[in-house]
Amino acid sequence: MPHFSRLTDIITCSLTEILNAAANPALTLQEIVGEMHEGLGACRRNVQTSTGNGERLKHEISDYEAQISVWKGRAKQSVVDGDDDAARNSLRRKMEIEDLIAGLRPELDAAVSASQHMLRIQKALESRYAEALRKLEELTGQPPAITLESETAILSSQAATQKHSSVVEAELEALRRELQE
Repeated sequence: MPHFSRLTDIITCSLTEILNAAANPALTLQEIVGEMHEGLGACRRNVQTSTGNGERLKHEISDYEAQISVWKGRAKQSVVDGDDDAARNSLRRKMEIEDLIAGLRPELDAAVSASQHMLRIQKALESRYAEALRKLEELTGQPPAITLESETAILSSQAATQKHSSVVEAELEALRRELQE
């Protein structure tokens, strides 16, 4: 039976309470770690998708902005050539593209917001996952045998580990300086 129905359930759960209520805490924790692992994989895929959507929309808007300049230039050239109808048509096309961009900007904002939200959830899940792995090692006396689901997950995990290590080292150095004062 699954312990969590949503990713936020993983973030807000109390592992201690769940384990205290379990008949077999080690087995329960192994199940929880498995669910967390699956949830983290899904979250990483969501981050990748939402980030990709944002990048795609940025490029699309940029391409349309370039088209605005082209249509404005065509309108100017049509005026110089004395062709007001062609100038009007070019300006209409320019306005259509401006309207399209106005419709895409909120989509871009939503994609960026979704990506940032999913990144925050991913970081929280990674923290809970690390906590669960530590507790599992404490209960079983051996490190858990967890395999990451993809090269992307491995790279993400390595990058997160390196980032956390550098942050921890910087905080440790700051504490040392603070204690020397």
